[in-house]
Amino acid sequence: MDNFINREIVYNSIADYLVVVGIIIAGIVVIRITRLFIANHWAKGTSERAHFIAKGQKLIIPILHVLLIFAALKYLTFPEHWLPTINSTFVVALVFLIVRAVTGVVKIGIHSYVVQHHETAADQKLKQINGIVLVLNAIIWVLGVIFLFDNLGFNVTAVITGLGVGGIAIALAAQTILGDIFNYFVIFFDRPFELGDFIIVDDKMGTIEYIGLKTTRIRSLQGEQIIFSNSNLTNSRINNYKSMKERRVVFVLRIVYKTSHDILQQIPIILRAIIEEERNTRFDRAHFARFETYSLDFEVVYFIKSGDYNQYMDTQQRINLAICVEFERREIQFALPLYHLKLEKQEFENVKSYEKYDSH
Repeated sequence: MDNFINREIVYNSIADYLVVVGIIIAGIVVIRITRLFIANHWAKGTSERAHFIAKGQKLIIPILHVLLIFAALKYLTFPEHWLPTINSTFVVALVFLIVRAVTGVVKIGIHSYVVQHHETAADQKLKQINGIVLVLNAIIWVLGVIFLFDNLGFNVTAVITGLGVGGIAIALAAQTILGDIFNYFVIFFDRPFELGDFIIVDDKMGTIEYIGLKTTRIRSLQGEQIIFSNSNLTNSRINNYKSMKERRVVFVLRIVYKTSHDILQQIPIILRAIIEEERNTRFDRAHFARFETYSLDFEVVYFIKSGDYNQYMDTQQRINLAICVEFERREIQFALPLYHLKLEKQEFENVKSYEKYDSH
């Protein structure tokens, strides 16, 4: 039995290999026990904390396994020409897992921040941060690759210098694209609009459907998709109706000139009563505003306690119908653009002569 255990295979005895296997098994058991302890004690509470710890364990445990295997292999003896390959393999695996863990932690951290600070629109905000996560992941992976090459013995100084010169050239050639990416971060942090908001930009209007690194897409009322560059949006004047809490409504009623003085005094009272019957409105004013060419104009102002356009139109329709009913009951007439033509006697006789001549 002793001869079998002490038999040498590839510079190490079977006993050495058994010790390495024992170290790996013991390490895996310790890692598993620690994982269960954390899951049973620290992960209790909110679902967000449990989700964060579970994701973190999936990212960190592979790193611990690689470190465990490398530490166990240190117990064995290898030929000198094998050591560079073993060390390089370990460095590549470890850097890959560490970079993967860092990107995962960054993503989890950003998602947790968004969920905590945007509870009402978390799903929409999570879709919007995909661009930020992509840019951060790219930066982390580039740094990880540079660190890997440096540890593998490559001269990264020349590579970094080349990347710097190349970066300047790319920046000059792609100023518009980089400007759109920069403005994407401006939109994300400043939040002039978000997914689902109804906005008007110049003569274009619609609902925000997608916010990307370079472009933002809007679904118009007619159904087509309008694509804006992020720089165009941040440099434009935007009307955002999603954040509207109240809608101010102004309309004018034109009454005929022959309306009596008593009726004119009653019209503002009638209009106020009609508007105040609506539960979602706040009456502001109703005045006999001006004398026009063919009408007496009454200006009415009230507020809808909502920014929803359909609710505004439904309310305005009910008010208009109520005004028609009340004015019809009181025999108040709306003014029409009528014009009276006055002919002098000589002009009238000329017209009659022309008609008599034309009849022949």
